[in-house]
Amino acid sequence: MELVLFIGLQGSGKSGFYRERFAATHVHVSKDLWPNARRREARQQRLIDEALARGQSVVVDNTLPRVEDRGPLIAIGRARGARVVGYFFAPDLEACLARNAARVGRARVEDKVLHITLHQLRAPSFAEGFDALFRVRLAPESGFVVRDWREDDAPG
Repeated sequence: MELVLFIGLQGSGKSGFYRERFAATHVHVSKDLWPNARRREARQQRLIDEALARGQSVVVDNTLPRVEDRGPLIAIGRARGARVVGYFFAPDLEACLARNAARVGRARVEDKVLHITLHQLRAPSFAEGFDALFRVRLAPESGFVVRDWREDDAPG
């Protein structure tokens, strides 16, 4: 059983990566699925805890740019005995802005939101409590390139 945290800008391919790699095996938790819900953070934590309590693996598909965003989720995973894995989506602001511009409805966010997220984005670290970390980028032709994390990895 594992708790997988996606870390990256809006439009970086996180949801597509979930569909490609985890949809058949992991519960999908994303605050984007309930944009008008109150207490979204509490709801997210409850859903993660409940799924892990049932022995189900979970993917958290949000931006999670700051250590403070990830800490409570890692704590839930640890408390439930889950392997905690992070996937850092290499930031490419221009590509993310272009993908975001192609979105419709609530899926599209204001461009300034991507700039804010980029400013907040902090690379994950094993010191946060991750058991494994990976760096992900979109492949030029299609799909994703995933490699093991190096502690000297940084946004960019």
